[in-house]
Amino acid sequence: MSIRVYPDADLLKRAAAEHVITLSEASINAQGYFSIALSGGSTPKAVYELLTDKAFSRYVDWEHTHIFWGDERCVPPDHTESNYRMARMTLLDNVPVPFTNIHRMKGELDPAQAAADYEQMLRQFFARRRDGAVRFDLVLLGIGDDGHTASLFPGTAALEETERLVVENYVEKLEAWRLTLTAPTINNADRVTFLVSGKSKAETLKQVIEGPPQPYELPAQLIQPASGNLLWLLDAPAAAKLSKST
Repeated sequence: MSIRVYPDADLLKRAAAEHVITLSEASINAQGYFSIALSGGSTPKAVYELLTDKAFSRYVDWEHTHIFWGDERCVPPDHTESNYRMARMTLLDNVPVPFTNIHRMKGELDPAQAAADYEQMLRQFFARRRDGAVRFDLVLLGIGDDGHTASLFPGTAALEETERLVVENYVEKLEAWRLTLTAPTINNADRVTFLVSGKSKAETLKQVIEGPPQPYELPAQLIQPASGNLLWLLDAPAAAKLSKST
């Protein structure tokens, strides 16, 4: 695990955009494509907006970039709460990524069917790998004030899933279904990067990174890549309560 702290949110989003560009170039050079799973949330949104700037977008080979999602609300793709809609409006409509390279979770379907369909699509896409493993080049994640990440919420059934790649997950406090990659799927990625900004996240972040293991209360603790790299990109307010030795 690596932690990088930046003085403010602007420098954090620039570092995150450069991180995406660096990994995309390395992946495309190595295997001919780059697979990234996007996150919802305000900090990732700011990074997506920056990636549309010509100073950044020209360094991404969009033709060989494949876009996925780490989670989705069970709403239509044009709904204001849709993670797909947010990414489309901030990023995808503003860069030359082929439509066929965009692999959205279909939140408008029955949740169980949508999860099964997305899992099948992932298996078909990653069949191009020599080992056939579903292994993203990069998964971007955020973290909620309650310690959730993707749509892995405290106390929900998805936290106990060990076999499936994608599940439908009912979140009682939201009275809503979500679709989410499971922790094993995320942990099989080559790179997992958390983007966290703001002082409101400081206490939760300290508990997740430095506190005792309690993944069913703090699901972000489940994210421990088996053979990949885990990186936390933070701004100073979010990192304020971490010990200096971390």
